[in-house]
Amino acid sequence: MADGQVATDRPIALNLPGEGELTERQRAYFDKCIEKLGMVPNVLRAYAFNPDKLDAFIRMYNDVMLAESGLSKLEREMIAVVVSSVNRCYYCLTAHGAAVRQYSGNPELGEQLVMNYRAADLAPRQRAMLDFAWNLTERPWEIDEPDRAALRQAGFSDRDIWDIAAVVGFFNMSNRIATATDMRPNREYHGQHR
Repeated sequence: MADGQVATDRPIALNLPGEGELTERQRAYFDKCIEKLGMVPNVLRAYAFNPDKLDAFIRMYNDVMLAESGLSKLEREMIAVVVSSVNRCYYCLTAHGAAVRQYSGNPELGEQLVMNYRAADLAPRQRAMLDFAWNLTERPWEIDEPDRAALRQAGFSDRDIWDIAAVVGFFNMSNRIATATDMRPNREYHGQHR
């Protein structure tokens, strides 16, 4: 194997311990992933070298992506893909592109968001949300009141705007860790919901 390439059984290029001293709750979470997804996502396997970091990641992910929100699960996944598109994050584009295909029932939408969300036939609400996510990722220092006003005009509450920003922030962090560690998506993602 060439220097810098990841072994197929390792989720990242770093030489960190694998799943070791997981708590009973973490093992149950992994079992639930296998039951629901048919796999443990490699991002979780990557964080498993440190149970505290794994817990923090799971808590934040579950809060941002699954907790009660004015944003649908599809909308949050759409944001994840668009942020990952700006950042060119292979792991997240693959994993969350599959989730967009799943929640939307539209394989074409998943591909459009990966390549260029502006090519997709989106509702004005979704377009405003993704424009904001793109801009917040690419040029965060330029975000100003007119950007928030555009979201309000598209029907988002101030709480929704917070949630959009939280998803954008979470995936900017995740993209950087995934890229820095050469995190590899599970092979199963590539063929899902096509």
